[in-house]
Amino acid sequence: MSKWILRGLATGVKTTRYPRRHDGTPGISPGLPETGTELVFPEAAGAAAAVCPAGALEAEGGRLGADPRRCIHCMRCAWGSHAVPWNGGYEWARWAAESSSAKLAGAFGRSVHLRIVDAGGCDACLSEVTQLNNPYYNMHRLGFFVTPSPRHADVLLVVGPVTTHMRRPLLEAYGAMPGPRRVIAVGSCALTGGLFGPSFTASGGVAEVLPVDVEVPGCPPPPLAILHALLLLTGRGGEAEQVPEPGKGAAR
Repeated sequence: MSKWILRGLATGVKTTRYPRRHDGTPGISPGLPETGTELVFPEAAGAAAAVCPAGALEAEGGRLGADPRRCIHCMRCAWGSHAVPWNGGYEWARWAAESSSAKLAGAFGRSVHLRIVDAGGCDACLSEVTQLNNPYYNMHRLGFFVTPSPRHADVLLVVGPVTTHMRRPLLEAYGAMPGPRRVIAVGSCALTGGLFGPSFTASGGVAEVLPVDVEVPGCPPPPLAILHALLLLTGRGGEAEQVPEPGKGAAR
């Protein structure tokens, strides 16, 4: 044990300083396309929108609108002659348009327990969520903890589009939670149904099943984007400026 203590003292603290300090570590975020981009050549906007497989881009003349809620980070729009500017940030979370819930502020917001539900995702978003417990992100330092029981949970964190088989378990988990309870939808599938949804096997996102309070776009969103959502929910973080409200970006 003493060997590891000495090694830790020698190498220093490796935990991210976020949110006290911006984290600019290379590769920390896949980024998102800039919204409201004015391209030099009008035809470039149409070309960029045409290559987007998720329907996240919409061209209006030479101006390109982006809906990051649908973005899957393929970066096709950032390649070639269209070259859409790319935002490398990670503070993407915002309150859902239909949410009327208050923040979990004050002392209550300093000890928040999360019940994580995979509602039929591909495991990409879930993998990013589990990273929050590792030493680099260490969400415990900010008062966020995972609980296996919805009866002990304050926040239901949902990934996936909500498949037919997961609809009932998700509703049961939500129903077992005490109030005040909040819901965070993580990833493009949870927000819009994803690249293949909605379909006969899945809904068009968590909001079709449960009232969503905070949305985190991305496919998958990086851990810091999810951490930003938790800070926003507890009144310790600002809302994203990069992500438009549903219907104000590109439509599928």
